[in-house]
Amino acid sequence: MENCRAKSLFSRIVEDITLYETRESQSITYWFLEEKYGLNRADILADKMIEVDQETINQFIQRINAHEPLQYILGKTWFYGLPFQVAPGVLIPRPETEELVDRIIKDYAGMSGLSILDIGTGSGCIAISLAANMPGCKVAAMDISADALKIAAKNAVLNHVSVQFIEHDISLDWNGNEQYDIIVSNPPYIELTEMPLMRQNVLQYEPKLALYAPENDALFFYRKILEFAVKQLKPDGRIYFEINERFGQETKVLMEEFGFVQVEVLKDLNGKDRMAKGKKFHELLIDFFS
Repeated sequence: MENCRAKSLFSRIVEDITLYETRESQSITYWFLEEKYGLNRADILADKMIEVDQETINQFIQRINAHEPLQYILGKTWFYGLPFQVAPGVLIPRPETEELVDRIIKDYAGMSGLSILDIGTGSGCIAISLAANMPGCKVAAMDISADALKIAAKNAVLNHVSVQFIEHDISLDWNGNEQYDIIVSNPPYIELTEMPLMRQNVLQYEPKLALYAPENDALFFYRKILEFAVKQLKPDGRIYFEINERFGQETKVLMEEFGFVQVEVLKDLNGKDRMAKGKKFHELLIDFFS
């Protein structure tokens, strides 16, 4: 360990991160120093003296320059104002997913006693954020990955909420009889043909199981989830999806084919089609599947 000045340390790390533009390197460095050493921007501007391990700093720079996501290096991230542990076995939560959570919370403001299921929960960010912000609701979370569910369970404890975790492959038949008021999912929806457009930190480190739809079928999991929702949503229950921006209208048509009504494709803050929601109309569904 050795003592150094905060400004010098900050400048050195920014300069040694060669993978990104200066502004992004600065953001990464600010986040790292705050999480690792408790240094905020005011401390850096004040050129506070700090004790650091130079080997730790060097390893951090090497990992960043090898495209490893900062969130995996730190082992944590923030989502909807809450802390979450993350590891390579779970997808790093995205800002657009926060918008999906916010939409549900606002749609059901002031309501309690609801039953909610998050399908493909990963780190648990959706389910846990809903449980934390919709008191009095019963929240469950499903995932195919036992490793992901272990991380999600830790995150539920970390955020002091109760969530039921279910290990299940949504593409297989379901024998449960629980009925839900809300089903929400951010399923894998990226086609393999889109890989050249993606950043290396995603391609090299984030779980393919959580990213890619099988057989270049971006709507594969949406169909499976809708099949599930037809049976497990309560009458007039609602389903919410995060969607591939390239398939907004196709997703809407698919939801309507399964008998959902009041289907809307919603834009994110960047004006992209990133969410869809619909309502189960039970009388139509009875006719549709009889």
